[in-house]
Amino acid sequence: MTALPEPPAYGRRSAADLLPAVVRALGAKLPDATKGTDDTDDTLRLPAADRICVLILDGLGSGLLAAHASDAPFLASLDGAPPLTVGFPSTTATSMASFGTGLPPGEHGMFGYQVRDPERGVLLNLLRWDRTAVPERWQPLPTVPERAVAAGLPVFHAGPAAFSNSPLTRAVWRGAEYRPADGAGPLVATAAAAVAQEPRSLTIAYYAGVDHAGHVYGSESAAWRHELAIADRLVERLAGALPPDAVLVVTGDHGMSDPPGPGRVDLDAVPALGEGVALLGGEARARHVYTEPGAGDDVLAAWTSVLGDAAWVLSREQAIEAGWFGPVVRPELLGRIGDVVVAARPGSALIATELEPRESRLVGLHGSLAAEDLHVPLLLARAGQSVGGAA
Repeated sequence: MTALPEPPAYGRRSAADLLPAVVRALGAKLPDATKGTDDTDDTLRLPAADRICVLILDGLGSGLLAAHASDAPFLASLDGAPPLTVGFPSTTATSMASFGTGLPPGEHGMFGYQVRDPERGVLLNLLRWDRTAVPERWQPLPTVPERAVAAGLPVFHAGPAAFSNSPLTRAVWRGAEYRPADGAGPLVATAAAAVAQEPRSLTIAYYAGVDHAGHVYGSESAAWRHELAIADRLVERLAGALPPDAVLVVTGDHGMSDPPGPGRVDLDAVPALGEGVALLGGEARARHVYTEPGAGDDVLAAWTSVLGDAAWVLSREQAIEAGWFGPVVRPELLGRIGDVVVAARPGSALIATELEPRESRLVGLHGSLAAEDLHVPLLLARAGQSVGGAA
């Protein structure tokens, strides 16, 4: 087996570590989500503040930002710590769960875009959900907002109105007071008002435009660069609208790349990759392959042989041992992980044109353990800061 990629920096600099560090910077003590003890880990340290706003720019990878700094002069001017790594798969549902719970995927159980529901034996899309799945049962552990509110810290969440009571919000952000805001301007106004409401608080804000432009037009397109410029202006306006004692933390939930046509393997066009497969989950750069009973070894061998240098292909046990999902995977969650787990290498994608026609047409993709998927910025802005760092 060729060398495996480095797993996410769980416990040090991952998406799961960010909000607990923010709560510590606010001077609060966050009860542990799984042990009932106090969270005292200070591996990721942020400057102390009375009010902190965390802005998540969906789809903003640190590599993309560095490559297009001229389109984002304000973001490029901000104090930057080394990038965070999100979890695996590096995708919105998993990253939001890691941010929202303060836990790696192996503990919160939100293992990607599409995963198997072991109780029903069907795929569950963790962005769209269905009427049968209950978010609070799928992710029953207390969220960071719930734990912070219990510790006396007000928590607000500003984002699209459609997400105010969505299944994903219920699963990973419950406990925060949701403030609907559609569009860049309303998001700035709504988030700034939330930050100003209390003398000490945590506000989470979310903007999806960068991710949408990347998926539809590609992360190297003119459309994406214009969207990045809009997001840059949004961040600058938000920093300028915050109270004087506030800090703005800017990050992303995953990066993105545009695998070219020759690097896109159509799984539906390779019969050997369908043999023994009961369900195909995940997405184009991170696959959960659920096998028929007794077919696991044969499927692992076939996918390893056919994909070759296009992907890292591991059994469930190997992926867990490699730390892809974190240091711990709760036993009751094992059935959600593929019997075979596949992470696409740089320049590759594992599409399924018949099974997933819509997703297969996307230009920008993410989900893998490659740096372009996994690394996201961690930037700090003080209230009133402008381009060049002057307040």
